[in-house]
Amino acid sequence: MHVGYGTGFQHLSDYPDCVFMREELGFCEMAESLGMDSVWATEHHFDNYSMSPDVLQLMSYLAGRTKRIRLGSMVIVLPWHDPMRVAEQVILLDHFSNGRFIMGIGRGLARKEFEGLRIEQSEARLRFREYAELLLTALETGVMEGGEMTRQPRREIRPGPYRSFKGRAFGAAASPESVPMIARLGLGLLIIPQKPWDLIRADFDVYHQTWQEVNGADSEPPSPFVSGFAFIDESADRAKELAYKYIGANYRKALEHYEMTSSHFGAKKSYEHYNQISQHLNAIGVDQATEDFVNVMPHGTPKQVLEQFWLIKEKIDMQGIMPNFNFGGMPYAEAERNLKCFVKHCMPEIKSWPATSSLEPVETAAA
Repeated sequence: MHVGYGTGFQHLSDYPDCVFMREELGFCEMAESLGMDSVWATEHHFDNYSMSPDVLQLMSYLAGRTKRIRLGSMVIVLPWHDPMRVAEQVILLDHFSNGRFIMGIGRGLARKEFEGLRIEQSEARLRFREYAELLLTALETGVMEGGEMTRQPRREIRPGPYRSFKGRAFGAAASPESVPMIARLGLGLLIIPQKPWDLIRADFDVYHQTWQEVNGADSEPPSPFVSGFAFIDESADRAKELAYKYIGANYRKALEHYEMTSSHFGAKKSYEHYNQISQHLNAIGVDQATEDFVNVMPHGTPKQVLEQFWLIKEKIDMQGIMPNFNFGGMPYAEAERNLKCFVKHCMPEIKSWPATSSLEPVETAAA
């Protein structure tokens, strides 16, 4: 199975951004020397929930700093970008990296980000579907044209595509309405866990049904990739205590960033599902919601973490994982210990688990 390093560039401490950025970039580069298969980053704007406003620029930097490791986006938020520019940047990154890029795309959620980027959030689903169709076609053909909203004149993209993105293009979906759309677009599922795994498993039933309706009963979609947070310690008591501290701090920051408990959450067109989440959060309270979120994420001793990842694999049979090991304001030394503990005690076994990869081999850069 594929094992990657996921980062959100979450900086909840009070030391300078420039110091934190060098530390987290160091972890991204360290992932290759530790034997991990990929490094992934998010796209977010305007606060310290995630200081990663340009995932393609970041991955281009890492393409030059690494030789072997694959580079993933979780995700490029398509409604915030011109689809032609995304296509050009993705193709250029693919050339820089000898085809190492794994593309994840999504439609975004936070009101402050849509407003700050001057994009009408109620148009997000329409924009995502149209931009995704234009982008995916351009990545295969090297040409983009059309779109009711985009009205893109026919233009050839140069350099042309490095190679096909079939099998290495994924979409994030958290709402019941988004899951079938990801299947219709021909994308694999990129799971960013927000709810219990049994509910996520139910989404897969819808996804596979839609995929086969579109592509034929004998067609199988790419196995998913799974992100999330992990905290590992050889002491069970310390692992539990610090998992609740740091994963909990991350979740409380997410509540703030997305305004999950406010009347704004889920008020926009095509985001109605999230209003139910807001009502649920307000009904159970922040403390219970935080505890529930922590319990979704693998944490504990290496043995406990392996058991939790195996349970996830039994639910959704993913081809790869890319946990985040630095979050919630944990000190650098703790994040490094967390990552290296996982690499030493968990990663060898997880890599040995059977998985159906949709990723073709790539040519690695010369030493």
